[in-house]
Amino acid sequence: MSEKTETSEPTPEPSVEDELVTTSHTLTTSAGPLHYTAKAGRVVLYEDKVDDGVWQGRKARAQVGVTAYTLDDADPAERPVTFAFNGGPGSASVWLHLGVLGPRRVVMGDVGDLLPPPYALADNPESLLTVSDLVFIDPVSTGHSRVVEGQKAADFHGFTGDIESVGEVIRQWVTAEGRWMSPKLLAGESYGTTRAAALAQHLQSSGMYLNGLMLISAVLNFGTNRFQPGNDDAYAMFLPFYAATAHYHGKHPGRELDEVIAEAEAYAARDYPYVLSRGSRLTAAERTAAVTSIARLAGVSEEYVDRANLRLEHLRYFTELRRDEGLTVGRLDSRFTGPAASGIAERMDADPSMDVILGPYATAYQHYMRAELEVKDPSPFHVFGPNVIGEWSYKEFENAPVYVLDRLSRAMRQNPHLQVHAAFGYFDGATPFTSAEEDLAHLDIPESLQANIERKYYEAGHMMYVHEPSRVAQCADLADFVRRATGRG
Repeated sequence: MSEKTETSEPTPEPSVEDELVTTSHTLTTSAGPLHYTAKAGRVVLYEDKVDDGVWQGRKARAQVGVTAYTLDDADPAERPVTFAFNGGPGSASVWLHLGVLGPRRVVMGDVGDLLPPPYALADNPESLLTVSDLVFIDPVSTGHSRVVEGQKAADFHGFTGDIESVGEVIRQWVTAEGRWMSPKLLAGESYGTTRAAALAQHLQSSGMYLNGLMLISAVLNFGTNRFQPGNDDAYAMFLPFYAATAHYHGKHPGRELDEVIAEAEAYAARDYPYVLSRGSRLTAAERTAAVTSIARLAGVSEEYVDRANLRLEHLRYFTELRRDEGLTVGRLDSRFTGPAASGIAERMDADPSMDVILGPYATAYQHYMRAELEVKDPSPFHVFGPNVIGEWSYKEFENAPVYVLDRLSRAMRQNPHLQVHAAFGYFDGATPFTSAEEDLAHLDIPESLQANIERKYYEAGHMMYVHEPSRVAQCADLADFVRRATGRG
């Protein structure tokens, strides 16, 4: 009886290629016309295959959505390039792309003057393209990005996997386009700032040094703005935001916004942490004084503050501030309000600011990609990747808040030329400005590098560019920062 041995050929890997469409455009600006090229679609994210120290080639892992704008006839060695992404985690880069940085922008109106569907697109003569080439990245599972057959999306849905994959997309683009000698910057919003801070250290440790980081609505230490048992920090960090919101909604008549914010910041810096730390040791007189101060600054009743045990949680606050009018206040942008689903609800059922922002951006982007950039991809476009945020892994921070201040500090110490721009919205209830300021104040850098950080404030929310005066001001601020960070100004 003979023994039969079965053999089989290895299954070939699926063939995937870059899927990019190239188009030419002109943007009219105050300085004259800009002629530029757009390349939009998907690029293949590869992984090196190494066997016993010997390079065996590359393996395709995913197809990542990328839209790149490059100025025609510019010197690549002189022309800066900015890599931009949003946050979530699990969000496509549509917000920065069509809100403030790109050559086209959404026209949707603002509080009290919102336009009806299907909205509109307009040129953005203030685009950052005036001073830098732009590369917008949609991380895996967002936009049209997706894994290739045989790969697991979950491998990308986590702190380290995300940094490594976005970093590799940047490295591959720089190599393919011959841009190693170009000045380079990162622009991130929300969780995109968490990514950018860690990515700066990741890229520089691999030899790609950066000129600048643009941190828009920053969150660098989740411990300062997460309402969790045993952590009172967030209550103090949110109070100046509550005060600004209360001012916007008419709770501080006859006072200026900056005056109200300054008072709230002073109370949140000293008295409030002390009051919260005392617990049952707080005297009756101290508690009464605290209730009065917090209620007055936040614009809610003393009875509510007392029942909340001096601790105003943000989702409850948005529900409470204008409850008597049947309105809920926005989280991403507290200037917006919407009808409450229930007059007795403890927390908001939906964010009215997201309700008004999502439709215009999702609609305009999908039209723009197909009609103007000629990307005919029929697959669904995900502004937010399905289930991504729910399955996102922070295993690196088990039993601790997500924290990237150490990585940003290391990047700045490693490269003393690295400049940082931080943008804050007074009405941002997702990443409140006081919390972000607290984070930046705790960078482990020498005094000489403090001058590398600049801060800009806007009377708007998380996506401050929804507010037209803030958008125009922010465009100018970012362009000025890029010029100075790259030595072009």
